Amino acid sequence: MSDTISAAMVKELRERTGSGMMECKKALVETNGDMELAIENMRKSGLAKADKKSGRIAAEGIIGVKVSDDGKTVAMADVNCETDFVAKADDFVKFVNDITIALLNTKIDNEEQLAAMVLADGQTVEETRRNLIAKLGENITVRRFERYETATGGTACYLHGNKIGVIVELTAANPELGKDIAMHIAASKPICVSEDQVSPEVIEKEKEIFKAQAAESGKSADIIEKMVVGRISKFFAEVTLLGQPFIKDDKLTVGKLAASKSNSVVRFTRFEVGEGIEKKEENFAEEVMAQVRGS
Repeated sequence: MSDTISAAMVKELRERTGSGMMECKKALVETNGDMELAIENMRKSGLAKADKKSGRIAAEGIIGVKVSDDGKTVAMADVNCETDFVAKADDFVKFVNDITIALLNTKIDNEEQLAAMVLADGQTVEETRRNLIAKLGENITVRRFERYETATGGTACYLHGNKIGVIVELTAANPELGKDIAMHIAASKPICVSEDQVSPEVIEKEKEIFKAQAAESGKSADIIEKMVVGRISKFFAEVTLLGQPFIKDDKLTVGKLAASKSNSVVRFTRFEVGEGIEKKEENFAEEVMAQVRGS
């Protein structure tokens, strides 16, 4: 270490930036010990690294969920990275937690507002995200978020292993019921709350499929029509939350369960990490090597 760069200076820069010892030493040497200039240069370098990694597939990560103390607001965020290795890193987990807490207390409508949202440490989501990319060496994205707020009802959430998250709004506050329904949604993947929310296009497509299948039976047109009606009813029971058999008691639908508690489901959102993203196949050994190489 050069005469002008002390171990204490390197330690301070590490604490302020979260970067490695050699990177901190190099930055201080390049600025002749100017701490603030070193931080500025490291930030610029980090932004450049973040831009280079922005096109890489981020299909791993974790879900964050939070409910307010009064049960009136619930928030959920799906934050992605490239490997499960980074998804378990303390800094990444803290980032997701900080975003979710900020979401709970901030009304935002779009991705631009999310990026500009200020976290507890005073930095924006985007600033923190880019700095984290530079530190952890992977592309990191806040893929999506959702926030419910109700004046008269209640909210609830369920998180399954950090990989599947569900938030629910009920017409009346009931945390236990809300958690049970959220758990059911996590397991059963309904596409909507009730039959009236299934799009006409989806219904017509299913009818065409059922008619084609029923026609192979050789039965008359009126019988086929009745068969299709029966199949559509079964389809609604499969895809609508209120029509599905409750996972804890399959003799009871979710709709009847809620009604028995003088309650009903207003809306829900289910996030699963990586859904809809084409993942790059990597084994654990390759994942670790990728971290070592910093690629």
